[in-house]
Amino acid sequence: MRVYLLLMLVAAAVTFLTTPFARWVALKTSAISAVRARDVHLVPTPRLGGLAMLIGIIVPVLLASQMPFLEGVFSARQAPQAWGIVGGAAIVCALGWADDKWDLDWITKLAGQVLAAGFMALQGVQLITMPIAGVTITSSRMSLVVTVLVIVIAMNAVNFVDGLDGLAAGIVAIGGTAFFLYTYGLTQQSTPDNYASLASLMLAVMVGVCVGFLPHNFHPAHIFMGDAGSMLIGLVMAGAAITVTGNIPPGIMTGAKALPAFIPLLLPVAVLMLPLLDMGLAVIRRLAAGKSPMAPDRMHLHHRMLALGHSHRRAVVILYVWTAVFAFSAAALVQWDWEIVLIWTTVFVVLALLATLGPLRHRGRFLDDDVAAMSGQTPKVPVAVGVAATAGSGADAGVAVQHVAPQSEPRPSARPSAGPPTKETIE
Repeated sequence: MRVYLLLMLVAAAVTFLTTPFARWVALKTSAISAVRARDVHLVPTPRLGGLAMLIGIIVPVLLASQMPFLEGVFSARQAPQAWGIVGGAAIVCALGWADDKWDLDWITKLAGQVLAAGFMALQGVQLITMPIAGVTITSSRMSLVVTVLVIVIAMNAVNFVDGLDGLAAGIVAIGGTAFFLYTYGLTQQSTPDNYASLASLMLAVMVGVCVGFLPHNFHPAHIFMGDAGSMLIGLVMAGAAITVTGNIPPGIMTGAKALPAFIPLLLPVAVLMLPLLDMGLAVIRRLAAGKSPMAPDRMHLHHRMLALGHSHRRAVVILYVWTAVFAFSAAALVQWDWEIVLIWTTVFVVLALLATLGPLRHRGRFLDDDVAAMSGQTPKVPVAVGVAATAGSGADAGVAVQHVAPQSEPRPSARPSAGPPTKETIE
């Protein structure tokens, strides 16, 4: 455990220290998030945090490769998987950087995501055994297709939910912590003499990266992770889930505890419950309206939280709570009987509902946004007249809208539709 905690700390420190560099690169390369009608931020914001997150992954993984404790993870058999995840992360980071700068169309982005997922699969990160009654995917082609599909869904799920300052990073940090404890517990029971695990390593690093990025990204954000970051952490989460799938020897757990042991994908689904739910509802909503699944709107879960009356910060924290309820409830099945887990999950669901729909929406000053605004923490990006700027966010890319000057007043819960595009340069 101490080794994983050390690597988590290294990942957090590297990401925290390199984020200002990523912000500088974003400004120099015009990777800026424009203000669009559906957005909740009021000033153009650099959005290349994924670059710092990638560095935060590479450095601790390189360090881990030199540690005797993790020697088995970087053996001839498993090393391609570890570097496959890192390589896939680099590919989606480059793809996200291009999208943040040039606003790629959805087909190009999807092709890039499939390329990254395919690279990981070719390095051995594949779903081969689905531990449901011993089912094995016998076709290598089917294994490749299923693997790519799972990775692409995970990337886009995180991408969809990345709509409020600190939301995606916090959700993945909380869910990743639960997933890390889950994989570490399973490793203890499956191989008592060796706690080294590729899944635990990647999850520890991913949690550290998200924690290191949050101080720069929590409202009011000085930088966004952009597609480069959201796709990156989604890919790492999927890679960790895939590497642990099928690696649990039969018989180590019995009864109700066999569920989390033999369906390791249960926890990633619980961790990404909010992103997956948001993505699913968005696709259904848009198709029902006769629109493209990638068409932008202001009906995401985080938009609905603001519409309920919550401040930006409070909405994010409450969504953190929901993530913790789902993720830690699933992880708890490894250690406790399902009856006990169900009772406590019900209690926490009720508390989360009270926080979401109760009087906290309109009373008190708990995590009010104006506290940050009054303290002068609103990030500022210089703006001058000159060249048109456009940007996209996640799967909802592609509308150029008039920018507004930096403000120190509280952000409203909803913005009126922006006027026609104007020409501006961000220096």
